[in-house]
Amino acid sequence: MTKILKMETTMNKKSKGWFSDKTKRTIVDIIIYLYVLLFLYAATSKLMEYDKFQLQISKSPIITDYAYILVWMVPALEIIISIMLIINRTVMLGLYAAFGLMSLFTAYIYTILNFTDSIPCSCGGVLEKLGWTEHLIFNIAFIALALIGILMQAKIIEKKAT
Repeated sequence: MTKILKMETTMNKKSKGWFSDKTKRTIVDIIIYLYVLLFLYAATSKLMEYDKFQLQISKSPIITDYAYILVWMVPALEIIISIMLIINRTVMLGLYAAFGLMSLFTAYIYTILNFTDSIPCSCGGVLEKLGWTEHLIFNIAFIALALIGILMQAKIIEKKAT
């Protein structure tokens, strides 16, 4: 009887999720590091090539009127979100912010690809080498990573609360 009860308890523990708590933590950490790397690289690239970024963003058929503010706001948001992802207390908020910003970038790319005649590039560094379709796929992958990070971080927080 004890053996059956022990097996039942073990089975119930395994059925609560696919990953152990340690694996979830590792996955969330990897997602955080990827986002921090991406956002800090992108922000640094934009700020180091400020004039080029400003010119590219001002040529956008969608956001031309807001280029003067976006040229500073986008890198600032990328840096702020990176900091949020590094601080333990703000990780979840940072993941939501990363998800939101990447969703906005993706919506922008989708709109450029499907609803405009002129296709500028307002990315810097290595990402500038990607075509718009590849960039869209890249962004969708990062949106998926943020979503996975949010779901796993929520489970980690839930587990700590119990």
